[in-house]
Amino acid sequence: MTEGLDAIRLAAWRAYVESSQLLLTQLEDELRASSGLSMADYHVLVLLSEAPGQRLRMGELAGRLVFSPSRLTYQISSMQRRGLVTRQPCPEDRRGSEAVLTATGLLTLRDAAPHHLASVRAHLMDDLDDDEVACLTRVFERLGARLRAVRDASTSHATS
Repeated sequence: MTEGLDAIRLAAWRAYVESSQLLLTQLEDELRASSGLSMADYHVLVLLSEAPGQRLRMGELAGRLVFSPSRLTYQISSMQRRGLVTRQPCPEDRRGSEAVLTATGLLTLRDAAPHHLASVRAHLMDDLDDDEVACLTRVFERLGARLRAVRDASTSHATS
């Protein structure tokens, strides 16, 4: 049997789970109310806006979003119907496809960003001092790197 958590770690775990769910729900509700976008929509728009040529291969986008291929296809199809993105064949490899940010998508992101960032500040960042921000950054960068390595290792074993 796996050893349980001590009281301090259990309290930390529960505080993280409960507060992160509350935070994400609050941010999503405010984002939808101000822009009509979901958090997934917003994240796709941000990643595409930062990518060279404002386009990313579907596989890379799925990996960065931690979406299954079918979930990404559904997400991009929904956004495509709203004119936020298009899906185009990869110029260098016609077998693959890319999600491409449209002018409408970029304008939508530019309109949504100030409201969303105000929510992020109000519900998280403005309550933290510089040391707490640095600590959160260290913890989640380390955790993210470890989890990506585990995910990459399990994916490479599955395809071997």
